[in-house]
Amino acid sequence: MTVITNIQDLKDIYHRRVPKMFYDYCESGSWTEQTFRENTSDFDQLRLRQRVAVDMTGRSTASEMIGQKVAMPVALAPVGMTGMQCADGEIKAARAAEKFGVPFTLSTMSICSIEDVAENTTAPFWFQLYTMRDTGYVSRLIQRAKDAKCSALVITLDLQILGQRHKDLKNGLSAPPKPTLKNMINLSTKWGWGLEMLKTKRRFFGNIVGHVDDVSDPASLMDWTAQQFDPTLDWDKIKQIKDEWGGKVILKGILDAEDAKMALNVGADAIIVSNHGGRQLDGALSSIKALPAILDAVGDKVEVHMDGGIRSGQDILKAFALGAKGTYIGRTFIYGLGAMGEAGVTKALEVLHKEMDISMALCGHRTMDEVSRDTLLIPKNFGGDWQ
Repeated sequence: MTVITNIQDLKDIYHRRVPKMFYDYCESGSWTEQTFRENTSDFDQLRLRQRVAVDMTGRSTASEMIGQKVAMPVALAPVGMTGMQCADGEIKAARAAEKFGVPFTLSTMSICSIEDVAENTTAPFWFQLYTMRDTGYVSRLIQRAKDAKCSALVITLDLQILGQRHKDLKNGLSAPPKPTLKNMINLSTKWGWGLEMLKTKRRFFGNIVGHVDDVSDPASLMDWTAQQFDPTLDWDKIKQIKDEWGGKVILKGILDAEDAKMALNVGADAIIVSNHGGRQLDGALSSIKALPAILDAVGDKVEVHMDGGIRSGQDILKAFALGAKGTYIGRTFIYGLGAMGEAGVTKALEVLHKEMDISMALCGHRTMDEVSRDTLLIPKNFGGDWQ
């Protein structure tokens, strides 16, 4: 059996076990993929300060995100089609997150529905909302999330129009895969994945199919997004959705200090510095490089989280030290899920936690409250000296 020592080990197994279409969906960005790559590589520019001769006993990585106690400052990010990476994937990931003590965020574009996840978990989870042209459908989604006792609404702001991802177009991305010759040849090498999929009834977009009108082909992500995502989204509409929800709201997709101020004005409980995993505006700043300016603008007024590029516990520690009160992992937990199901998500969280815990100790800290920018060696003009 493979010894799992880091996230790359899980990614290698995931690559072998999951159909190419869904591996490429996860492991790609838009256009040239510059932002996708730099989300990860820019973390390397931040260095941790080693300290010695300090008491390392009694350590804890526990923290809070929007008032919710978490085992470490990490939440599972909303990832579309998670149930295509592994049968009943959203349920398995949510269970792993619940047992570990971190939040799980369910995507609007999930395979397992809100109700599926609620019926198979006990801890409240967060629900991520895309705004649609069909406002009636949006209202029904919000009510379903309320009925499922979701404890926060995460509104994604950066997908009013879909950035082009070349691999998805070339692969003919769909859920479930269409029975083309190319797909059938690839699926014939993925027996474990296929056998699990045969055992589940959840193979379509569970929050969409049967809940929305006028969608010509619900199996196609491309057709759905082209028909329904709302290109007219503005701050007034965001405020209306926030008021309709009536609970805690997190705004995802903030990459500019001016937008962060606007999010503050509509009363967000938290914002997520994110570029959609490098899958939208190619050439945008990485999330970690955009973070300092946004913290300087609103960090003392609203809780700031970050998403994008985290592949290790050291990355989590760096983002937290820079000032983020929480981080999100998407691809990182998907690697584990595709590799080993629920146990793989747990393993990914364990790997991250161990890396973060030991690194925190070697920086001379025992609790997250002690971690600050003094924990880092930050290059001058890390965020960029832009005109």
